[in-house]
Amino acid sequence: MIDKTLSGKQKTNFILQKYLEGILNLIDSCEKDNNTAVRIKGTTYILNERTAHKIGLNIIKTDFIQKVILTFNYVNILISNSITKRKLSFPKLTTIKTFESTVEELIKRREFIEGLNDKLKNKVTLSQSH
Repeated sequence: MIDKTLSGKQKTNFILQKYLEGILNLIDSCEKDNNTAVRIKGTTYILNERTAHKIGLNIIKTDFIQKVILTFNYVNILISNSITKRKLSFPKLTTIKTFESTVEELIKRREFIEGLNDKLKNKVTLSQSH
């Protein structure tokens, strides 16, 4: 649940922090199962290309099926985006990016991912205490 008192930027930071937390959990799970060759792929409008590259994700072309799914879910994305930004906010499907990587590549960037996750978690925690 996202705290309704957070600003749009704070909500975006919260969502990005949860993405990173999920990636760290995936790394831990794959390492535990000794299965680090797992390939991941995701589509988002929150993560920018620069940050994605820093955490080990590569931009790829969004495939036709993913575009159909996004179009089908546009109303849900619109509502989520508007709640996050605290105003009516129409997401541009052209700004949505698809990224992929392997868990092996993410493991190489674990230190950076953990640092960014902690930084965002602290920002969100500080903003919730004010």
